[in-house]
Amino acid sequence: MATNRSILIVEDEEKIARVLKLELEYEGYQTESVYDGLKAWELVQAQSWALVILDVMLPGLSGMEVLRRMRDRHDNTPVIMLTARDNVVDKVSGLDQGANDYVTKPFEIEELLARIRVNLRHSITQEPTSHTIQVNDLIVQTASREVTRAGQDITLTAREFELLVFLLNHQNQVLTRDQLLQNVWGFDYIGETNIVDVYIRYLRQKMDKGFDNPLLHTVRGAGYMLKDRSS
Repeated sequence: MATNRSILIVEDEEKIARVLKLELEYEGYQTESVYDGLKAWELVQAQSWALVILDVMLPGLSGMEVLRRMRDRHDNTPVIMLTARDNVVDKVSGLDQGANDYVTKPFEIEELLARIRVNLRHSITQEPTSHTIQVNDLIVQTASREVTRAGQDITLTAREFELLVFLLNHQNQVLTRDQLLQNVWGFDYIGETNIVDVYIRYLRQKMDKGFDNPLLHTVRGAGYMLKDRSS
């Protein structure tokens, strides 16, 4: 059983992996390091982790493939990807596959620690209270994290789910990017502010595409709003 301090480091550059392990253990985390994707895949199946730091370029299996397999088996462990500087393709691909965050190399350890704190805070689970939220034909079960629209199952990443629930809890309200960033990603989030727009686009693709009645709306110059305009 994972504690909220157990972190798996997957990095094929052993020097970087050693530094990460030392720094994280100094901060009180329990860590294990592996240097290839196949071993990482074995460990994520064998035990639970509070968070995984996952390099993109790995021998055996790529970081993207490890991430894809994790999400395919509905493993929502927070994953922070390590990517090459300015490699936009890696960043977009990682987010598409369900990564929670990314850090570009070379990076400052303080930045990585801040991102770890944010992601662990969001992943700490308490006994969930069964709660159903519905707008039109979109139904969300907060305890089981099940989402359906018109009876069709919608698979969301952990961050997409948190964003949707926040929007649902503030139906018919215009929410600015800053409000969404602070309440879904956290006040100490360090990263590009357009991450909100990226995730709004992901939600639209999953919950509105193919339906005549879109629920997620852009309010030009202000932000976003979830509203059933058919009622």
